[in-house]
Amino acid sequence: MKLQRTIQDEGKLVGKGLFGGEEARVIFRPAPEDTGVVFVRTDVAGAVRIPALSPNVAERSRRTSIKKGEVSIETVEHCMAAVSALEIDNLLIELDGAELPSPDCSSLDYFKALKQAGIVEQKNPRRELVIRKPISVSSGDSTIYALPHADGGLNVTYDLDYSGHTGIGRQIFSYRLTTESFETNMAPARTFLLEVEARQLHARGVGAHISPKDLLVINSDGPIKNTYRFPNECVRHKIVDLIGDLALVGRPVIGRVVAYKSGHALNQQMARKLYEQAQQQDRMEKFGTDAVLDIRRIQKILPHRYPFLLVDKIIDVEGDTRIRGVKNVTFNEQFFQGHFPGTPIMPGVLIVEAMAQVSGLLFAQRLEHTGKLAVLLSMDNVKLRKAVVPGDQLILIAETVRLRRRTAHCKCHAMVDDVVAAEAEIKFMLVDDEKM
Repeated sequence: MKLQRTIQDEGKLVGKGLFGGEEARVIFRPAPEDTGVVFVRTDVAGAVRIPALSPNVAERSRRTSIKKGEVSIETVEHCMAAVSALEIDNLLIELDGAELPSPDCSSLDYFKALKQAGIVEQKNPRRELVIRKPISVSSGDSTIYALPHADGGLNVTYDLDYSGHTGIGRQIFSYRLTTESFETNMAPARTFLLEVEARQLHARGVGAHISPKDLLVINSDGPIKNTYRFPNECVRHKIVDLIGDLALVGRPVIGRVVAYKSGHALNQQMARKLYEQAQQQDRMEKFGTDAVLDIRRIQKILPHRYPFLLVDKIIDVEGDTRIRGVKNVTFNEQFFQGHFPGTPIMPGVLIVEAMAQVSGLLFAQRLEHTGKLAVLLSMDNVKLRKAVVPGDQLILIAETVRLRRRTAHCKCHAMVDDVVAAEAEIKFMLVDDEKM
């Protein structure tokens, strides 16, 4: 049984951010068992804490960032890759700016600072996510697969396909993550850009403080005013980025990951799927079910009953901002008796009703709305995109747009597999249960 680990002493790192160019100071501090990796913005009121977890990822271009409310931490991937490689489970990372430093645009300085701080074991056992079944995400021709693997570690194969660019070409590399090999073979690999990309970023004022001597700017002949640290440095850095992004699962991932042309956005999608799998695993171990709310708890919140209760379980809740529920559609549903009996299709109005019920469960997460009913006021931009038939599993997603004392507004989607079956914007009035 592996034990959790943290650092022994404080560590420090100072430098400018890769994108913003502002200088920032990082202080690494030990953290107690089961804390996880938590970033702390010390330059804002209240010293905002942001756990390094997939639900906190902010939408950004060409990097991975996390946020809480309006406060964000930019470009965390190089730091998180070093944390993962050193098998650190619990860590406080204090930062006095918006973006982590990128001293040489690699993970090496983070690895050295944390290694120098020393690593110590703690008392509690380490929690791992072992990939039991294949998972995939894709966008265009870019794909990532997470697969079971027998050797007990994280194995990554990356296919970097720049076949049309002679300065990089096609690079395929397989790597098994270990502390020793990461320091010498992976951490020094630097961020790279094509020359045309670098010019576009500079024109927008992004990374204006960076020159080709500081990172790899590549034209058709190779690096400009620089040399490769490894003949395949580009694919190695892509693997470092992927390791850092997967660290946002919040625990070590055990299995094999195969990626083709993936970037941060796709890496983050895979991290979210693995994070959700880890949460389900925890619930199964603790409660014997993967549900955040099972049908018994749902019935304590919603007044709906058969045949109009259209949510079977809730599998994910993010505060009062986002919720995911499940409706298993079977041929035994009462409405199939009369709704196209020869070609049973779930009525679109009931799919919208299911999304509204999930929204009501979301609003109930805020204490002041507990005991209140979400009564439908209006529906806008309703679209029914796919027929839902017996055997389908509807994944019902509601995201809060606005939540006030008496009214609420959310965006909803109903998915079958990865296909949108329906969507709508729904507004509610929140009324006391006893007044109905």
